Amino acid sequence: MIQTDPKKDLHHYLKSAREALLWKVEGLSEYDVRRPVTPTGTNLLGLLKHLAGCEVGYFGDTFGRPFTAEAMPWVEDFDDDPTVDMWATAEESRAFVIGLYRKACAHADVTIEALEWDSTGHVPHWPEDRNEVSLHRILIHMLAETNRHGGHADIVRELIDGSAGLGKGNENLPPTEAHSWEKYVEKLEGEARAAALAAGETPGK
Repeated sequence: MIQTDPKKDLHHYLKSAREALLWKVEGLSEYDVRRPVTPTGTNLLGLLKHLAGCEVGYFGDTFGRPFTAEAMPWVEDFDDDPTVDMWATAEESRAFVIGLYRKACAHADVTIEALEWDSTGHVPHWPEDRNEVSLHRILIHMLAETNRHGGHADIVRELIDGSAGLGKGNENLPPTEAHSWEKYVEKLEGEARAAALAAGETPGK
């Protein structure tokens, strides 16, 4: 029988998701690492800044373990600007945001290691009928949150400079020498146009 440790398993995948996200900000200019790439302003450094707050909130405040390693003054501005944690100011350096994220994750790791699987806490901003939570639930929530934004980072980075993949040395993509992305995209475009014409549509409209 396979022996499993649910807390350890979820923690492992959360750590992997964090590292994949950090890889997406490597090797870019100050402009590219923070510029908005989608119509809703999605940007790489903003994703890290947002997730730093999530790590602090869900693994810190929720379980009565305040984060004191770094000040996060923008938290006070949420009522005036709900997007305030989704972008970095010109004064907030890349090193600062990455460092903040790493510190937030380290703080979260201490909470995860210290608490039992069924330890309970409270998420202040969740509805009263479901704001009492277990460490189990918060681990799942943060794994989902991190992977969701990791997917955003995948697309943003690819749009910036074409870089793609899961992580350095483990891109999880077909070998480039055996696969042509240009031909692949042409094939998909052709299939999409054929489907549109079959449906009586004008492709691209």
